[in-house]
Amino acid sequence: MSTVTVQLFASYAELLGASTIELSLAPNSTVNDLLSRIRLLPGASMLPAAPRIAVNRSFASADQRIQPNDEIALIPPVAGG
Repeated sequence: MSTVTVQLFASYAELLGASTIELSLAPNSTVNDLLSRIRLLPGASMLPAAPRIAVNRSFASADQRIQPNDEIALIPPVAGG
């Protein structure tokens, strides 16, 4: 198991009550595995079906593997005008 830190912004930080969370993941875990772990947290039931996740500042696919030192962020929808 390794621990990863996930950065949360705006509405996602409000839903989960923190600007970062730490999660334990098994070796060779994917973005989808990470999202499954996040969904177990209090407040996560309000997340959309497919929130955007960035790994090392690039949007990640669901099957992308996560390494222990990756920079991970859960990106909320952006509205503009």
